[in-house]
Amino acid sequence: MSRPRIVIVGAGFAGYRTARELSRTARGKAEITLLNPTDHFLYLPLLPQVAAGVLEPRRVTVSLSGTLPRVRLVLGEAGHVDLDGRTVHYTDPEGGAGTLEYDRLVVAAGSVNKLLPVPGVAEHAHGFRGLPEALYLRDHVTRQLELAASCEDPATRAARCTFVVVGAGYTGTEVAAHGQLFTDAQVRKHPLRESLRPRWLLLDVAPRVLPELGERLSRTADRVLRQRGVDVRMGTSVKEATHGGVLLTDGEYVETRTLVWCVGVRPDPLVASLELPMERGRLLVDPHLQVPGRPEVFACGDAAAVPDLEKPGEYTPMTAQHAWRQGKVCARNVAASLGAGERQAYRHRDLGFVVDLGGAKAAANPLGFAMSGPLAGAVTRGYHLAAMPGNRVRVAADWLLDAMLPRQAVQLGLVRSWSVPLDTDSPELPRVPGEGRERGPGNRGGGKPGNGGQGDDRTEATRRRAVSESAKNQPGPESPEPARNQPGGEPARNQPGGEPAKNQPGGEPGKGQPGGQPVRSRGRALGAVVEGDAEWSGVAGPFLDAETPGPAGSAEIEPSGPGETVTGDEGSSPAEPHSGPGGGPNRGPAEPRADREPPGPEAGSEPPGPVRRPDTAAEPRADREPPGPAGAGPGTEQSGPAGHRTGPEPPGPVRSSDLPSGSPGPTDLSDQSDRGER
Repeated sequence: MSRPRIVIVGAGFAGYRTARELSRTARGKAEITLLNPTDHFLYLPLLPQVAAGVLEPRRVTVSLSGTLPRVRLVLGEAGHVDLDGRTVHYTDPEGGAGTLEYDRLVVAAGSVNKLLPVPGVAEHAHGFRGLPEALYLRDHVTRQLELAASCEDPATRAARCTFVVVGAGYTGTEVAAHGQLFTDAQVRKHPLRESLRPRWLLLDVAPRVLPELGERLSRTADRVLRQRGVDVRMGTSVKEATHGGVLLTDGEYVETRTLVWCVGVRPDPLVASLELPMERGRLLVDPHLQVPGRPEVFACGDAAAVPDLEKPGEYTPMTAQHAWRQGKVCARNVAASLGAGERQAYRHRDLGFVVDLGGAKAAANPLGFAMSGPLAGAVTRGYHLAAMPGNRVRVAADWLLDAMLPRQAVQLGLVRSWSVPLDTDSPELPRVPGEGRERGPGNRGGGKPGNGGQGDDRTEATRRRAVSESAKNQPGPESPEPARNQPGGEPARNQPGGEPAKNQPGGEPGKGQPGGQPVRSRGRALGAVVEGDAEWSGVAGPFLDAETPGPAGSAEIEPSGPGETVTGDEGSSPAEPHSGPGGGPNRGPAEPRADREPPGPEAGSEPPGPVRRPDTAAEPRADREPPGPAGAGPGTEQSGPAGHRTGPEPPGPVRSSDLPSGSPGPTDLSDQSDRGER
């Protein structure tokens, strides 16, 4: 008899705990498969310390294959789940498609950045939901201080030294607290940076910092932030974001190059594609974490709306603490459904919370005992060490070194602004240059139909071919202009001895150019606002069990314990300016090409002679390049008699690095935020 097949989608707090408990209880009697985009479990509560240079990135990651030896790891993103056929279709990191069959399915896909319909935020802010975003923020802050030190203009220098954090929940408060220490350390005792004054702003529409905590500890956190120089503004949020700054709701315009978005999260779009009963965007389950009508499907963590048996009529908030404990219960119930053990309903008891304010400062409420100062700092770090499933010694060593040695303030440049868009279905993965993100009707994000249900992580070559084929069949304008300032891509063709470049006379429309298929960001176009973006707020701390939805910029809390699950928030700095026109090094005027002489004159045409200015735009020009091959598609120049051009001179060769990485999509501003319904 074959072993039962258990597939777990997602390796966050809930998915990782489920896989670990099942591997211990099954003992080889079941085939356990864990599907995840990365090969590690990310301990989210310590991400602010990664962004501040306290911890190295690998300290907060735990190897899945190293800690789950009896679990089969499959790298990929789930795109479509066939509930009737009991299969999960996924796309691996190199673009290959795969299928997993299951007897039991656990949906623990987690959550993604929460978006609000605030103009400019999607374009100029970044989330704080994944490791790439934390690495980007550390590099970006370091770079802004270095650029400010060499800047002669006082206004520009002040703008580069200003950092705005929206959302005074757990994550936003910790980012601002650690960020102020990080920037102060970079300018202290540096003779060339004495004029720099790093300024951090913490905004929220809530009446106080960490509104979900007790008033006493909220005042403690507020006092620590203000003593360090953080400009805390309650009752204020962002009305509009631009490349040069942000317009606040009180009418003030703050010039800045950094906008960190920490206002909560929303469930992963995969949940909506299942077309099962939902509660505020989360998959509705019973107290045993089973989906009604689908006894073979379980859900836990941020993807599931689990009834709160301690508070009838309510659902447990999206926190890491709940996700971690639900994973354990889910594993037991999955085993019970296969005949091993008894089912168990999910019940919980509040354990408290911890908030790391950097240095020796913290605010904590373990088991109801309010603490602050160094004692709370010791309790907070002790809790994190106990909650982490690995890397405890390395984390403790980094904390010790940080207390003894100065931090290394260097930018590695591994993650760029366009790699971590705020609007993404996978904040745990950096975006690849030039990749097109489109999903089929059954895939996460509900992208453009006709994609055959395949995922969007195609290889670069596959993606280029697909976009190119689509571009051939699309009509384009008569004089398409090459896109500029976009990263990535292959060298331009049309070099000496090469073939004609695309989008040139005689060529085919270029990828991503007018007339071709636009390259889209994951799930949907960057900047698009869709229904449900403004509904979800992160809540509660590592221990806290309270949900606090709010308007834009509200302190949607994120946990700071093993539970900063996915409830998180976030944003980061505005996108950095791209390179100059052409997206590459400056070029001089084009040299004449000996291998491209114009065709000889035909009967009745003007004989060749010295180049002269034409009397009319339609007069043949003998100094122009010959026309392209016959059958040139739409968007190419048309040739006149004797092969001479009648239109304007064509644009220069198109390079892949000039291709756009995304295009705006339709905007749906249906107001669902007040009702909190998807």
